[in-house]
Amino acid sequence: NPITATAVAIEARQADRGADQAVLVSCDLVAIRPVLLSALRQRLAEKLPEVDARKVIFTATHTHTSGVTEEGKYEIPKEGVMQPSQYVTFLADRLEQLIGNAWRARRPGGVSWGVGHAVVGYNRRAVYANGTAAMYGKTDRPDFRGIEGYEDHGLELLFFWNTGEQKPLAVAVNVACPSQEVEGGSKINADFWHDVRQQFQTGDYKDVLVLGWPAAAGDQSPHRMYRKAAEQRMLKLRGLSYTQEVARRIVGEINEVCGLVRNDVRTDIPFVHTVEDVALPVRKVTEKEAAAAQAEIDALAKKGGAARRQLWQQKVVDRYRQQDKEPTLAVEVHALRLGDVAIVTNPFELFLDYGVQMQGRSKALQTFVLQLTCGSAGYLPTERAVKGGGYSAIVASNRVGPEGGQVLADRSVEMINSMW
Repeated sequence: NPITATAVAIEARQADRGADQAVLVSCDLVAIRPVLLSALRQRLAEKLPEVDARKVIFTATHTHTSGVTEEGKYEIPKEGVMQPSQYVTFLADRLEQLIGNAWRARRPGGVSWGVGHAVVGYNRRAVYANGTAAMYGKTDRPDFRGIEGYEDHGLELLFFWNTGEQKPLAVAVNVACPSQEVEGGSKINADFWHDVRQQFQTGDYKDVLVLGWPAAAGDQSPHRMYRKAAEQRMLKLRGLSYTQEVARRIVGEINEVCGLVRNDVRTDIPFVHTVEDVALPVRKVTEKEAAAAQAEIDALAKKGGAARRQLWQQKVVDRYRQQDKEPTLAVEVHALRLGDVAIVTNPFELFLDYGVQMQGRSKALQTFVLQLTCGSAGYLPTERAVKGGGYSAIVASNRVGPEGGQVLADRSVEMINSMW
């Protein structure tokens, strides 16, 4: 099914002059890799100077079945398929056109917001009697003791309206779950966001655009951890795939909330957009971790193959050698105020607890936390997850650890609250 990108351009005007701006772009990609972000910013500076390239917010839905934008990350056939560098050029062209079209089409409008609820994301880390944890760990083991962390089934919904029209122009849907139900597939697929668009864009809403925004969800996924047979039976009774079932839950809430907030569209509101490079302390690689990584590299080299795994562990060794020279990692963070709503971004697969903390401490009526935005910086786990270990919480998965996660949460809250 189609992989798409959707853009909404916003400009605040005072006395017929532009006061601030933002372009919100949702992309059916696994991540916004640095090579893509750099190409996009350069293209916008050259082709669309009226748009501040630094204020264009690119967010990936995290579908695992989209185009590859980074050379050397995966083994890809050399013939018959578009190579990553070719795809970056192709995609940058298309996104520059998309942003330009959105910017040129802007007209007086308003926004409204609301909260819905839909079960989409589940915490994917199983915990065992010895204190260890595993992503997608088996729950039928005798030593299974529970699920590691919280789940958030709230839907943050933001509607954009053209003045005087009875239907929204677009809706942004912020859900604490990446779109990776079909992550093991080998066909191009936008995952459950395709089904959301297909089910929502009917009747009066046929032309309404949908922006998919993953909230903090580094420890979440749509995969069911237990009760699997019962869930599968219900899918058969409904005659739906699971991506269609997820869409059914989300779209029902969009429709209901839209009906509730359509009479509360705001046209004269505070609008502020700040962007900052926040320096986070890196997660230090211990001597023991570096030695273990080197041992695995050596073992894989003797066996042959597994080049991607070797490269993954080599990064751990390289970080150990460089970490005293590079004690921090600068990440791009955006904070926006749109009326009573705050939007804050980060480039991580950010564990849910950090997002909950930001929302709980925010002065905004409603707070949207967007992950995988304007960069790709790996998982950012909690201290509890690091103690449990396992993929997503081990040093090879993290450039930044819990110490940096707290710095990110604190600074994000400060950026939000300064706008109030």
